[in-house]
Amino acid sequence: MRMRTLLPVATLALLALAACPGAKTIQSLLDDPGQYDGKTVRIAGEVTQSIGALGLGGYQVNDGTGTLLVVTKSLGSTPRVGARVGVEGTFQSAYTFGSHSGAVLIEAKRKTQ
Repeated sequence: MRMRTLLPVATLALLALAACPGAKTIQSLLDDPGQYDGKTVRIAGEVTQSIGALGLGGYQVNDGTGTLLVVTKSLGSTPRVGARVGVEGTFQSAYTFGSHSGAVLIEAKRKTQ
């Protein structure tokens, strides 16, 4: 049963990575956050959650290797759950967004498929 769930997510992640050249896996960012802290990186995957709070918007992206919160200042334009996205932005290893604290990507550019 778990394999049935992982296969579609992995397939979508591979398609999204192909559409976002130079994308890093989320797992690689989380495994060594200090290497990427403050640097511009690209990720791609499926939106699993979309939220807004305190004048900011945020959404979680799952690329099949992990999940990362993406913070955007475009509150009204967070992508819908299930959308495939490629995102470029600044990786921050320590950030607080509402009740979430941890690594995030501050969105600069987004491509939705």
